Amino acid sequence: MADAAVAQVLDTAATRRGEGRFAVVFVHGFLDDRHVWDGVVSQLDAPDFESVQIDLAGSGARADAEGPFDYDRFANDVGTVVDQLGKPFVMVGQSMGSAVAELVAAARPDRTMGLVLVAPVPLAGVGMPAEAIESFRGLGGDAEGQRALRKQLSVGMSDPDVERIVAEGARLRPDVVATLADCWNGGHPDGANPSRYKGPALVLTGAGDPFVTADAVSAGVAPRLPQAATVVVDGAGHWPHLEQASGVAARIGEFFKRAVAEFPADAGQGWTQAFADKTADGFAQTFAAGAVLEASALNRPAEGRDLVTLILATASGIYESLAFTHEASHGSRTYLEWEATALGGVKLSGITVLAKNEDGKIEHAAIHHRPLGALQKFSGELRRRLDGQVDPSYFHGS
Repeated sequence: MADAAVAQVLDTAATRRGEGRFAVVFVHGFLDDRHVWDGVVSQLDAPDFESVQIDLAGSGARADAEGPFDYDRFANDVGTVVDQLGKPFVMVGQSMGSAVAELVAAARPDRTMGLVLVAPVPLAGVGMPAEAIESFRGLGGDAEGQRALRKQLSVGMSDPDVERIVAEGARLRPDVVATLADCWNGGHPDGANPSRYKGPALVLTGAGDPFVTADAVSAGVAPRLPQAATVVVDGAGHWPHLEQASGVAARIGEFFKRAVAEFPADAGQGWTQAFADKTADGFAQTFAAGAVLEASALNRPAEGRDLVTLILATASGIYESLAFTHEASHGSRTYLEWEATALGGVKLSGITVLAKNEDGKIEHAAIHHRPLGALQKFSGELRRRLDGQVDPSYFHGS
């Protein structure tokens, strides 16, 4: 998905709420749209996170989208949006959306903190015979048929919820509905093997779900995920996130908090926290022993953890304000954009590039300040504060 397409999805086909270092990304199921998660998101009690609800191509605000409508396309679309967020995340998906969530998580092991599957169909496919799947393929434009299906497969769904999702499902084009049914029935090749996602996973099933039963989950879903925990949601059928929104929100919130606690801090998180703490110890914890710092405020690279942390801890004390505005990661590298004030309100901005080693420690940092005049003042102040501790030839104006 091109950058323009990502921006369009985020502007018109996604709901973003909150701000934080982490994200919880929600993917809807067959015949639904992103708003099916509204009740869960509004009750999700978790710290320091942004929620993102996304319409899949062919559904919701993207009902007019062209195909293909298959798992690879959906995973690519959602994954590209996740990459644009540039932060660690938990993926949450329901029914066929759970397969999309797994594929996105598996492709991004370094940033996936956890995976939540709600009433998940097997990634390998449901495998209905032709006559049975035809009743699902023919639901496009059939509001009465969809209403009957919702009531048949749910236990505790309110009438207003039924009518809302029936109205949304009826918007989908018949050709899209037929193709979506083929998608979840036929599955994805990855489903034939153990999941490529190896991290923490939570599987939520409705106690009264006649479609994704406990036997189906124990046979075709949970065994593929090495760290999966399965929880049965009482009073729910195939849509626990609608039928028991508060209970599902509580389960996801608990899972998210554990995932954050267990997730190793990446280079960007350790860096931003160190600048917030403004201590040498804070920086020392993020750097490898042989770390190298290159910066536009320095005449030459600083080498070794002790020297690097001394310079950075001192520099952090010069800033009067510092905000990290954007973050992106690719492999072992993290890219941060930032804005700051220092020296009595002088404005600075810049880009920082961090490279971490196999142990997750920063082995190389490059900091680029602008504008030039502010940079020179900053370097001079850094030289003054480190007088007697660091060779002044490292700094401008010496």
